[in-house]
Amino acid sequence: MASHHAAAARRRRATGPAPSLTGPASDVHPVLRRATAPPAALDLLAQARAALEEATLLETPNERYATAHLAALRTAAAVLAARGRPEPTARRRAKIRSAWEVLPEIAPELTEWSALFASGAARRARAEAGIRGAAGTRDADDLIRDVAMFLRLVERMLVLQPVLPQPRQEREREMPDAG
Repeated sequence: MASHHAAAARRRRATGPAPSLTGPASDVHPVLRRATAPPAALDLLAQARAALEEATLLETPNERYATAHLAALRTAAAVLAARGRPEPTARRRAKIRSAWEVLPEIAPELTEWSALFASGAARRARAEAGIRGAAGTRDADDLIRDVAMFLRLVERMLVLQPVLPQPRQEREREMPDAG
């Protein structure tokens, strides 16, 4: 009995993974494929990632906070570059609105993120102005974590989209076309 099990185990190892009903084992998992995000959006995402990395290296909380908030703003700009559309009327085009106001209209799934970062805009302005204590260490650390999560979410949304494999049509291959 022991030799039978050992031989079966060797055969399984030699031939690879167990066959799948829908195709090879490599077809089981989603394949990540690049979406057609515009180059401007991809560039903004790269700038956001660089700003976020810079924020983690800065020493003063004000600088860390302001740089992390800028990374969030660039991430939002990437969404607007990818999904944005011109304002329908001249009156609406004339009004200047922040990215945090426009983002929920373009990507409603990011409304809560938009509100979070909009609430930190005044603090970022104070931090950029060099006002002592505008942002504390905890504020900067929390914002860096939030921006990192927001950036990953947007990257997945715009750049990487899982593509599930389609089931194979075994019957079509087995039966020749009669026509």
